[in-house]
Amino acid sequence: MKGRVILLDRIEGRAAAALMVDGQLEDVLIDPAGDVALPGAIYRAVADRPMKGQGGLTLSMGAHKGYLRQAKGIAPGERVLVQVSGNAEPGKAAPVTPRLLFKSRYAIVTPEAPGLNISRRVRDEEERDRLLEIAHAAMEGAPEAHGLILRSAAEGVAEDVLAEDIATMRDLAAAITADTEGPPECLLDAPDAHLTAWRDWADPDPDEVVEAPGCFETHGAAEAIEAALSPRLALPGGATAFIEPTRALVAVDVNTGADTSLAAGLKANLALVRALPRALRIKGFGGQVTLDLAPMPKKDRRVIEDALRRAFREDGAEVVLAGWTPLGHFEIQRKRDRLPLASLWPHR
Repeated sequence: MKGRVILLDRIEGRAAAALMVDGQLEDVLIDPAGDVALPGAIYRAVADRPMKGQGGLTLSMGAHKGYLRQAKGIAPGERVLVQVSGNAEPGKAAPVTPRLLFKSRYAIVTPEAPGLNISRRVRDEEERDRLLEIAHAAMEGAPEAHGLILRSAAEGVAEDVLAEDIATMRDLAAAITADTEGPPECLLDAPDAHLTAWRDWADPDPDEVVEAPGCFETHGAAEAIEAALSPRLALPGGATAFIEPTRALVAVDVNTGADTSLAAGLKANLALVRALPRALRIKGFGGQVTLDLAPMPKKDRRVIEDALRRAFREDGAEVVLAGWTPLGHFEIQRKRDRLPLASLWPHR
């Protein structure tokens, strides 16, 4: 199966989407069971109580609790619009932010962040000028404090299609941000797996979209997901890595395999670095990630750091490269932007 193929299926009645590139699983999205506060959902919340010593506060969001890290100036009982920004561990409040984003396939409307911006990946100046003209016209009538970001997928899109997409987000943002009165409740659901796939896997456009029951099985996605659930990750050159979550962190161990050359450690570590962003994304792992790399000279550490920075920048994940520990491990902090795959995929 060559090319870029999006599969839209249902797993135990829940929406599921898989992105296959040349027959390899590149990404997977599966909706969770039950009522969960998912990233992207917008709530009208009521400030509850400040967390002493932490600078944040909890919020009532109807059926869910939220936690706002930076809550300066918000008094208990005050109503505030917030958006879920990450996934919470079971029993904990969902992390939220007051900086709302209304994201579609081609555009992102940004309340309280005025201005028109275009993705830097759009480099053609004539195209950038065309997009700015469309954006200016489509944002007429929006609140002055609302801004717009045109995503890279907007490049080359027909004017009427792009204008309609922007207008839809413009009107939705205006309606939601004006709805400040009332009890705590969800004002906008998070997108399901199918909508997220349509929205975020558009650049580049897929060669094929398959929407049919059982397409995960017939197109190899189910088998690839089963393989991704294993902690073992085969690396080029015979090296292996084991990626295993604990309650405190995600541990990554790298082994060189049968290669006993002087450069074996560096080669294995570079192979892990190139594979790590995709592996963490598919497995749904976030939080603290600790790399127990294969032995290598200290002079090669800068090579690994540069490779990690490039790999995560290309992946688009929100990460902080914390650096080396006294024991020679490398620590990363990755945003918890999805639930663990193992909690979503049915055990067989």
